[in-house]
Amino acid sequence: MGQALSLPVKLASTTLTFYRGFFHYLLGSGRNAPYLTSAPAYLQPAADDDDKPIITQSSSSFTISNFQSSRLFMQHARVHLYTLASEFYMYNKPHYRKPSYKQDLMDNLSNVAIPGTGLSLKYFVWNKLLALGYVLGAYPTVSLIASIHLWLKTKFRSSISQEYAVRLLAPDDWFSYWRLNSRIAGLHALLNDVPPGYEMENKWTFLEKGNERDVPISPYLECDGIVVKHRNEEGGMGIHFYKNATVGGDWIIQERIYNGDWVKGHLPENAPLSTFRVITQSRGALDVTKPCTVRDVKALSCVFRAGRANAATDHDSVMFDVDVKTGKVLGGTSNAHWYKLGLWNLLPGRCVWRSDDHAITHHPDGNIAVTGETVPDIRGMLQLVETSHWKMCPDVPLVGWDVVLSSSKELPVCLLEVNLSCNFFRGSFDRQVYLDFCEDMVGKLQEMRLKADREGKKFKKFH
Repeated sequence: MGQALSLPVKLASTTLTFYRGFFHYLLGSGRNAPYLTSAPAYLQPAADDDDKPIITQSSSSFTISNFQSSRLFMQHARVHLYTLASEFYMYNKPHYRKPSYKQDLMDNLSNVAIPGTGLSLKYFVWNKLLALGYVLGAYPTVSLIASIHLWLKTKFRSSISQEYAVRLLAPDDWFSYWRLNSRIAGLHALLNDVPPGYEMENKWTFLEKGNERDVPISPYLECDGIVVKHRNEEGGMGIHFYKNATVGGDWIIQERIYNGDWVKGHLPENAPLSTFRVITQSRGALDVTKPCTVRDVKALSCVFRAGRANAATDHDSVMFDVDVKTGKVLGGTSNAHWYKLGLWNLLPGRCVWRSDDHAITHHPDGNIAVTGETVPDIRGMLQLVETSHWKMCPDVPLVGWDVVLSSSKELPVCLLEVNLSCNFFRGSFDRQVYLDFCEDMVGKLQEMRLKADREGKKFKKFH
């Protein structure tokens, strides 16, 4: 009874902390002072928390007792609230791949919905006032509903107040990590006038630079182009000409890549090319004017995206976490419920609210065992992406690499593409290493932002 009575107080306290922290970095002293020295007391751990063990799990924090009072939780909350407030600073400013941060935000959220609502998130960010209303109203409401839903799903084993604190102040779901990484990338590129490494997001630049720097890249064809004709059209109808990028065109014509034996052995028939998503971080991005060494780059996570039968790409897949130390494949999960658009998804049974946390052990198309297997030469794969980050874009903070274990004897391991506003695809990682890096990055970016304010810097358009 006492816990039920104290619940509204705990929820109100968390909500107040969220509002105070957000406005501290949006309009208060946190906006106009160095990041570390301006951190408010309510976002600092209690003095006796230094004696508690450091918790480094990167997901499913609801199983950890009193997680919301730990040092790592407070560190995460500071980074989350600072970068969330920074979106309003960047909103109408240039983005490294779009005319404005707003445009990039809307494009990226166009096919994403809060699970069970079916409503694209892009509608909540098409102007600043609406986005602010979403942050102040919808975000806490959705966090509370999610906390109650977890409490019911776990048969009352989880804590509503603790889960609400995680969801609102230090969210550890895939979507929130993706947005956090994207905010850091956007702010870093803006304040550093888009370092050369950001050009790697252009697929053709990535292929050219990779070959120049002896990085194993998915091969492309040297030809003028191709002609494609629909099989049911006659004469000169339905003919399409694709001019290759090798001769100044807009299309990249590549050799087809096939899954290697290990990957193929863990997939059903007619599965697409299935890649590994590896995330790396570069401390060389903290100061792009200084030289970087390969030791400044570290691989954080790895996920095997096991494509579904008859899918066109591995965007439709089961995401199996991989232990980066051993290469052992852990449990699988999905985030497909975040991509179900249409108001009919409001109807009961149309869309799950959350997927099970890495509970899948077998590929659902064929009941093929995946969990417990070991990825061959995981250390070689991680060294490849670390070296590639160093060679190609050491001035970019976080990079998501799509790595292929192919059937080619000449190129058994190669890189397909890079993603600079990347997400972990629910892979596990050392939260301490990641948050230390994020907080160092945010501290540097705030220093640069204050300098830009003093100098009245005008940000140039990148497109």
